[in-house]
Amino acid sequence: MGLKLNTIYSDNKMFDKQIKKLKLLDLALMKISVVAFVLFAITIWPAMMNWINSVNPWYFLIISLVAAAIAQVRIWKK
Repeated sequence: MGLKLNTIYSDNKMFDKQIKKLKLLDLALMKISVVAFVLFAITIWPAMMNWINSVNPWYFLIISLVAAAIAQVRIWKK
């Protein structure tokens, strides 16, 4: 459309530089904020709380393990 390949490539380089600046604490804080937001959404939205309580908890464990495995494979492939 209006974007050129060079623009997209330069944005990726800038993004890579920003990611490399992150420390372990920064990543941990981002994860904690996501968990806190999910817990907030669950507590203020009764329909979501009912759905979560009705779903088998093993499904959530399987989803988290698969997501973690995919992330680990991508990290160690490079």
